[in-house]
Amino acid sequence: MSSSEDMPETTAQVVLEASGIRKSFAGVHALRGVDFRLRAGEVHALVGENGAGKSTLIKVLTGVYQPDDGELRYLGEPVSFARPAAAQEAGISTVYQEVNLVPSMSVAHNLYLGREPRSGFGLVDFRGMRRNAANLLEDLGIDVDPKRQLGSLGLGVQQMVAVARAVSTDARVVIMDEPTSSLEPREVETLFELIRRLHERDVAVVYVSHRMEELFQICDAVTVLRDGRLVHSGPMYEMTRLELVSTMLGRPLNEVRREGTTAFGGDHETGSTALLRATGLSRRGVLGAVDLSVKPGEVLGLGGLLGSGRSETVKALVGLQPLDAGVIEVDGKTVRKGSAASAIRAGVVLVPEDRKAEGIIPHLSVRENIVLAALPRLSRAGIVSRARQDKVVATFMERLRIKASSPEQKVNELSGGNQQKVMLARWLAMSPKVLLLDEPTRGIDVGAKAEVQSLVDDLAEQGLGIVLVSSDLEELVEGADRIVVLKDGSSVAVLTDSDVSVDGVMSAIAEGGTDE
Repeated sequence: MSSSEDMPETTAQVVLEASGIRKSFAGVHALRGVDFRLRAGEVHALVGENGAGKSTLIKVLTGVYQPDDGELRYLGEPVSFARPAAAQEAGISTVYQEVNLVPSMSVAHNLYLGREPRSGFGLVDFRGMRRNAANLLEDLGIDVDPKRQLGSLGLGVQQMVAVARAVSTDARVVIMDEPTSSLEPREVETLFELIRRLHERDVAVVYVSHRMEELFQICDAVTVLRDGRLVHSGPMYEMTRLELVSTMLGRPLNEVRREGTTAFGGDHETGSTALLRATGLSRRGVLGAVDLSVKPGEVLGLGGLLGSGRSETVKALVGLQPLDAGVIEVDGKTVRKGSAASAIRAGVVLVPEDRKAEGIIPHLSVRENIVLAALPRLSRAGIVSRARQDKVVATFMERLRIKASSPEQKVNELSGGNQQKVMLARWLAMSPKVLLLDEPTRGIDVGAKAEVQSLVDDLAEQGLGIVLVSSDLEELVEGADRIVVLKDGSSVAVLTDSDVSVDGVMSAIAEGGTDE
């Protein structure tokens, strides 16, 4: 769809247009005279670093925020949406990165929540609702039982249900905010097929994603925001990947070309003996047989598809995933299985995949989030020294370049990249030996991603053993010294040297591989 032959004609109707949009919060300019134009049947990428203004623009387009200045036009007429429901009723639907549905209800009920079909007596027609849901899901190529409770399904399937709900409203515009963040490759292809169907029906799609390969695969046009300003808008086929990154960052193209699309350096100098060794990790129905080892200064990658056991493995290493069998050793000493406290005492810590649900405590300050795990170390006779807290916080805010108005700012007010750095700071404050990183750059912009990747290199150089889980194969290959490939909960290959490649990982997944 992103080739010039597939581009929609420039004469296609403009369905949604923003002109000169300005929005400020407490004197901080989030949008500075932004223009945005979306045509019927167009898949339009909206990109920029965290804090560039993407989310604010989406919220202005959908009635969450009212602009301070500027004009919105929908289907050629000036509009002002007082609330999100008004935008949805007009035909503008939004699918957010975090699934915003009711997990205790069925798939069918979630699809028609708030607009359930009624019988002649005004009661909900559950049979008709399930029938309609089944037809909708089949039409969209989503294989799920509409009677299933939504919460019993994986995050990827829940995300597809959220997309189906948005489409079911007969929308003229669908806004997708990081829609593939929880999807495995097969589900991504299903989503892309759905987007192609919307394209054929002249439904316009605004597509927000940090995954460059997706943008060039599915999008017709691109708008780039930086620091609340519009810096580029035009056909996607006119830009290369490096040119897009350069435009987003505001850095010279030759500098981006020299440094590459990730910030990882070369191979790391590693110790001769294993710092962490795990043998035969298994749990019925979750992990089959996982073996791995990490040396000081080494970055070990965990590769595999969503559901292969990557997250379960790192959770087992830190005591958060119960095990039926297996041995975990740090510096040759056995760590008690299923005990997070024992893992932390041994120096093994985890930065989890879902930073909002499992990591940050949103309504606490940056300072409180950073020192949370280290409080026992910072106390004397049960009293926590504020001065010692401040010293730790200042050290890590500077070291990780955490951007916040002050240490007392609430962490949920920070960008995704800075929230990720706060999580890293919390566990680095514990002086760990082994750092487990589960999707450390998921959902953060290219600038913050580069900073996190560079930090991983620095930590490895300091002698930490690092286990890196990433769905981004390019990131995994460029960042890891070795890769353990998982499939169906078991380790099926160990890739070293020239085998550490995208083709090597995909071949190991496809063939089942053999351990070294």
